[in-house]
Amino acid sequence: MNSLIWIISILFRICNCLDNGLARTPPMGWLSWERFRCNTDCTNDPDNCISEQLFQTMTDLLVAEGYASVGYEYINVDDCWLERNRSPEGNLVPDRKRFPSGIKALSDYVHSRGLKFGIYEDYGNYTCAGYPGIIGYEKEVALQFAEWDVDYVKLDGCYALPIDMDKGYSEFGNLLNRTGKPMVYSCSWPVYQIYAGIQPNFSAVQTHCNLWRNYDDIQDSWSSVENIIDYYGNNQDIISANAGPGHWNDPDMLIIGNFGLSYEQAKTQFAIWSILAAPLLMSVDLRTIRPEFKQILLNRKIIEVDQDGLGIQGRRIYKHRGIEIWSKPVGPIYKNFYSYAIAFLNRRTDGTPSDISVTLKELGLLNTYGYRVEDLYENVDYGILYPNTKIKVKVNPTGVVMLKGKVKFSYN
Repeated sequence: MNSLIWIISILFRICNCLDNGLARTPPMGWLSWERFRCNTDCTNDPDNCISEQLFQTMTDLLVAEGYASVGYEYINVDDCWLERNRSPEGNLVPDRKRFPSGIKALSDYVHSRGLKFGIYEDYGNYTCAGYPGIIGYEKEVALQFAEWDVDYVKLDGCYALPIDMDKGYSEFGNLLNRTGKPMVYSCSWPVYQIYAGIQPNFSAVQTHCNLWRNYDDIQDSWSSVENIIDYYGNNQDIISANAGPGHWNDPDMLIIGNFGLSYEQAKTQFAIWSILAAPLLMSVDLRTIRPEFKQILLNRKIIEVDQDGLGIQGRRIYKHRGIEIWSKPVGPIYKNFYSYAIAFLNRRTDGTPSDISVTLKELGLLNTYGYRVEDLYENVDYGILYPNTKIKVKVNPTGVVMLKGKVKFSYN
């Protein structure tokens, strides 16, 4: 270990903060909740209940269908994996019928496929579905997760007092850190405080959590996606600066490929989530997803925007009469000029595409050497455009056009 790394490690021990070196880009993977909820009826619905079989199947598909190869790496269990009571020793117990091999065996299965394993718990007396929470057993739970070789912990906030969350969430993050097993820490800390009228201490949140929820659970509908987009646009001055490598705002799961979004709306969710530098956690049945939705989720160019190493959360820069423009600075950078990902969003539902015409200068692209511009969904190369060049896009109702302008270093 060189001297600089040694000094940094000592400083982090002194501050006793989360620093786990994880989530340097937004986490990507698959999560059970939105699609499969709390289906525990393995007698009548064995293929769709929350069970080790379901997670093994999704693990295999994440690899076989190409999702892992573009960056989706976590398989995350959500609520309803537990027995209703702890063991006599106070330990968490996975449901013996639905997880007969145990959580460590499931974790090993996921790891054997080259993926990472995540699990759900709750900072409360109970989880949201009424299973045992962690209060009173924080140290024991952290050690159990480490023994199970967990890579990602989602900690919900039902059945807990929001006023206690500053202390509780930070302490549990420290306990996870002290196990010596690096675990991504996903918190619901801010959203429960916001609902309770408490202004979250985002400095503390980003110190102790790798990602966190600010707003409502996503539902399988376009109105839910729109509400989340509005929240992030209307509150961007407060929350966007909190995002960066190792700590991310989480607008919740991707519902692409389920029942509530059209093809255009699915493209919009993926584009805006990437502009927001959001975690890309699919919650869809990978066995039955239609090819056009799968193609969206496998779009390498848009994933590259989301995973950009600068880690800057994008912003809404224009909103008028149902038309929005969202912009995210990305690499490469030339002097003080960023490259940019731009999403043109049409919120109108009048049945006809809308034309949007704007110069690069109006979008904030000011480098006199210009930008190489391409359409990230249609793979159209616009060539080299300059700040005074006017670009025109046609955007379908509830749809999006997503461009990337890569900064040029010279006129050659």
